[in-house]
Amino acid sequence: MKPEFILAIEGANKTFDGFRAIRDLNFYMDRGELRTVIGPNGAGKTTLLDLITGRSKPDSGKIEFEKDTDLTRLNEYQINRLGIGRKFQTPSVYTDHTVFENILLSLEGHRGVFAALFSRITPAQRDQIQEILRTVGLADKGDWIAGNLAHGQKQWLEIGMLLAQNPKLLLVDEPTAGMTDEETARTGELLMSLVPKHSVVVIEHDMTFVRQIARKVTVLHEGSVLCEGTVDQVQNDERVVEVYLGRKRKGENG
Repeated sequence: MKPEFILAIEGANKTFDGFRAIRDLNFYMDRGELRTVIGPNGAGKTTLLDLITGRSKPDSGKIEFEKDTDLTRLNEYQINRLGIGRKFQTPSVYTDHTVFENILLSLEGHRGVFAALFSRITPAQRDQIQEILRTVGLADKGDWIAGNLAHGQKQWLEIGMLLAQNPKLLLVDEPTAGMTDEETARTGELLMSLVPKHSVVVIEHDMTFVRQIARKVTVLHEGSVLCEGTVDQVQNDERVVEVYLGRKRKGENG
């Protein structure tokens, strides 16, 4: 059976002050897929995430979620409620609250900080929080103040906060920035463990990390898809060598 698209972008264009950040972009993603998106600075990677989440609207084109939902007609809040979560490069956690409370505050359907922190926690909620903490490798840090976590741990906590919203699609922007090699490897293991229950898009520059996690890689260049394939396929594509790696192959003249 052919996989079902969770996301389909067709003919998308976006211009900012005369600069075409997205140019006739076609992008398709299967449900339960882990997709890695790479490309040089200015390739349109962040703008792609902005268009999916409603932070920006395309000038033209179609963005469909789960076959029949037109994301271009919805605002950021509505898109988030559909089950699309986004993690930015810099972790954003409640630094004065415990790790456990950070997950609690993020649980799907909670209504405000006061209600979340001072209402009775149900056994089901406690079990869900503990399961999320185990998933992100912070099961033994639940009572820690989040501000005292290491950088990598804060990144994992924020991924846990997204998981608490029970998202269908996670958009993760450069999750390994500033991490140690060990933290980077653990982050890769974490992201791979989320599929196929969740669909995940990862924007990344670190090609060692990309090689660890990538099943399918999309290369963006000047706002369009340059090529797609496995890590080996894209790294051996002459166009990628030229525009993304910024060099010619060894042995070539010039």
